[in-house]
Amino acid sequence: MTEKIFTPTPDQSHAFREALGCFGTGVTVITAQTEDGPRAITVNSFASVSLDPPLVLWCLARESNRFDTFSTCTHYSIHVMAQDQQDQALRFARDGVDFTHAEWTADEADRPQLANCLARFDCRLHARHEAGDHLIIVGHVDQVMYRTGKGLIFKRGQFGGFVDPF
Repeated sequence: MTEKIFTPTPDQSHAFREALGCFGTGVTVITAQTEDGPRAITVNSFASVSLDPPLVLWCLARESNRFDTFSTCTHYSIHVMAQDQQDQALRFARDGVDFTHAEWTADEADRPQLANCLARFDCRLHARHEAGDHLIIVGHVDQVMYRTGKGLIFKRGQFGGFVDPF
């Protein structure tokens, strides 16, 4: 195995992305309601921020064709996807308008909530932060749902899973 050492510059963006891919992440789908109906986006840049108050964050690419929708929404749900939801995560990655393949309901804040995910964080906007080619969106968690099961993870451009010990 050859070790690569480089300075992350724009011409090294492919190598930088490969290095970032060494870190396995969970797969989430963010949903929000718009005037034109429910919308979704698949992201793996999700993290906890604070327990008190309960805050989480996710990152939205400025070049995303869903940037306008998600950069301005004030209520949304973050779904931690189960291993058997890979197809759903991929479909939402390609198309955030078509919900015909998903079982979902809306909560009292009209946030679309997907069925059968491992965890769900129902959020209201807390803050937005400019960060290079992304927007960091911090949400205040209003309600949480979780269950046991196998989680869907993404590492080095591939999906996989692991067993929940609970």
